[in-house]
Amino acid sequence: MQEIQIRDAKANLSAVIDHATQGEPSIITRHGKPTAVVLSYEEYRRLSAVPSFGRLLMSLPEEIETERGGEGLRDVAF
Repeated sequence: MQEIQIRDAKANLSAVIDHATQGEPSIITRHGKPTAVVLSYEEYRRLSAVPSFGRLLMSLPEEIETERGGEGLRDVAF
């Protein structure tokens, strides 16, 4: 993944987009700090389709046992 300053990204936007569509995202920096990422639309769609952990739990069928047993807390040695 390449890191590029915002002024260079503006001047070379077509190249930055070409890299992203070829699978190489770019980190855009402002004053040396990462501020944004340019990635392909396909990669964005893939990442945004991942459900959250909460949504996965809520989608469990009601027949599945989700309650914890009555054992109480476990002793853990550190």
